[in-house]
Amino acid sequence: MLEYFKTILSKVSFDRKLFEKELRKAIKSLVTDELEELKKWCYERYGQLYGPLIDRQFVLA
Repeated sequence: MLEYFKTILSKVSFDRKLFEKELRKAIKSLVTDELEELKKWCYERYGQLYGPLIDRQFVLA
C-alpha cells in the first residue's frame, strides 16, 4: 500500500488540495512502520513545497 500511496501523491502533487486529501487517506490506511517511511518520503520529496501541510497532517494522525 505504501508504494501505491507514493504513486498517487506523486500524481496529485501539482494540486495542494488533492495532495492534502490523498495524504490524509494514506495516513488513515497505513500502519505505523509505513507511516514513518511515508513521512520521511514526503519531507524529502515535497517538504519545500508542502512542509506546513505535511506537518499538520502528521500531527493530526
